[in-house]
Amino acid sequence: MTTRNRLARFLATALLLAAGSMLAADDFKDIEGRVTEFTLRNGMKFLVLERHMAPVASFFTYADVGSVQDDKGTTGLAHIFEHMAFKGTETIGAKDYAKERVALEQVDQAFLALRQERDKGVKSDPQKLKTLEAAFKEAQEKADKYVEKNEFGKAIERAGGHGLNAATSWDATRYFFSLPSNEMELWFYLESARFLDPVLREFYKEKDVVMEERRMRTDSQPIGKLLEEFIHAAYLAHPYGVPPIGYMSDLENISRSDAEAFFKKYYIPSNLTGVVVGDVEPGKVREDAEKYFGRIPSGPKPAPVRTVEPEQGGERRVTLELQSQPILLIGYHKPDINNPDEAVYDAISSLLSEGRSSRLYRSLVRDKKIAVQTAGFPGLPGEKYPGLFLFYSVPAQGHSNAESEKTIDAETERLKKEPVTKEELEGVKRRARAGLIHGLADNTNLAMQLANWQVLTGDWHNLFRHLDKINAVTPEDILRVSKAVFIKSNRTVGTIEALETAKAQ
Repeated sequence: MTTRNRLARFLATALLLAAGSMLAADDFKDIEGRVTEFTLRNGMKFLVLERHMAPVASFFTYADVGSVQDDKGTTGLAHIFEHMAFKGTETIGAKDYAKERVALEQVDQAFLALRQERDKGVKSDPQKLKTLEAAFKEAQEKADKYVEKNEFGKAIERAGGHGLNAATSWDATRYFFSLPSNEMELWFYLESARFLDPVLREFYKEKDVVMEERRMRTDSQPIGKLLEEFIHAAYLAHPYGVPPIGYMSDLENISRSDAEAFFKKYYIPSNLTGVVVGDVEPGKVREDAEKYFGRIPSGPKPAPVRTVEPEQGGERRVTLELQSQPILLIGYHKPDINNPDEAVYDAISSLLSEGRSSRLYRSLVRDKKIAVQTAGFPGLPGEKYPGLFLFYSVPAQGHSNAESEKTIDAETERLKKEPVTKEELEGVKRRARAGLIHGLADNTNLAMQLANWQVLTGDWHNLFRHLDKINAVTPEDILRVSKAVFIKSNRTVGTIEALETAKAQ
């Protein structure tokens, strides 16, 4: 990185931090009034929030596609495509695309030949496999000669960009970064280009990266293993039961043509929402949006997931015996974010888990000293479809998962039998307001929240209305919801038991 680029990046970062500190005092009603929205003719929705406190802006793209859209046999594809979206286009990242296109086709052919031989299993020819593997490697090396590495990221870095990243969940794929506001048109050009004509170069190498992520975060991590098994047990039908990282056998066999078909189906304007927050003019944003994103052909929005998880008929339990400290997970099925009681679930979460005065912390950590960490919250695996209200606990040394489970059960029983006090509920409402105001201080976080509420509920105003709903929660609401949800037949319990403890039992 040149001295000039380092300075540009430093100044952009400093401006972002300064903006965050100044914006903390913004009144959220004023912020709500400064949001404008428009929809392009091809169906892409945009939200724009003017904030002229510092010459920076944050840019956020919400793709309404997550791992629930992965088909059987291609799990992990939504996550793989997230990686592909940084690889450029026919002009960005390409040295000679005409030659590269031919080379990429040869890579695909070599992979399909290798996969076909692998599919024979024990009947495969070891020598032929070795030859095909060498040919596949050679084809990739040839294609690599035509790639300008990381050109997408370098272009952003040269402009003083900050925070370039993306994330794939069960519900969505999100892309975001920030720029000095006078570089806004660069975002429109780059972001639209990667969804107009992406080139899935280095596909099989990135697939290897995803497989390594799975090995590191799931296969080699006790909590990763437990979480995957726990969610499998909680969801027998709905695709929330499938991990976003995908299964290893699927990852090994996914082809570049699978990713191209996935892109054509889901990365269409009607399935994308763009949010711009910062030192921008809405008129200019719309002009650039029409110029760049308007180039993308329209298409029908994909159908939603129609599979409904059947009502659970009894408690389910998963126990892993591992070389690990004990860990406890308890999940109760709950409705999606659009349920009228969503604010009640958030109030219960705050009551149980926010701060050192929260009920779970006081009971398990401070008073009984049977756990070092504990909390209870909604939102796993996602919020678009019915999810889980999750409790977790990490027992203190010398204590067990059973002790934590018993104490958490006592707290949920208390919610079902005793109305919360006026003081506790007032604390919930104060924290909700403070949390909203704190979240508004950061442009990227605010862009993400606006996008989430727009796509998941159909109206970004619900980001602000939700506080009113929390303020309206009563002790009777908490009693009613707790009695309906925190019942044994509605829950899944997952534990890691240390090998020594498991053998003793």
